[in-house]
Amino acid sequence: MIGRQLLRSGTSVAANFREASRARTTSEFISKLEVCIQEADETDLWLELLRDDCGISNEKIKDLLLEANELISIFVTMVKRSKATLNS
Repeated sequence: MIGRQLLRSGTSVAANFREASRARTTSEFISKLEVCIQEADETDLWLELLRDDCGISNEKIKDLLLEANELISIFVTMVKRSKATLNS
């Protein structure tokens, strides 16, 4: 069950980023990136659950957790900058 949820949320990040890159407006771009943030955060949750509740070692998951958090940071920065551009 957790593996399926992880796959769903992880692939959703990629799909929504692709949609964001094809956005017609800045508002649409921001909206899709905000979905990327939500899905990356959900992916982070499933990875933490695999580590904490399913006995998957931290060594096997730490790079994926780092990657998920780096993506969240990148998307948050992109949203902030896009909103600043939109409001200027």
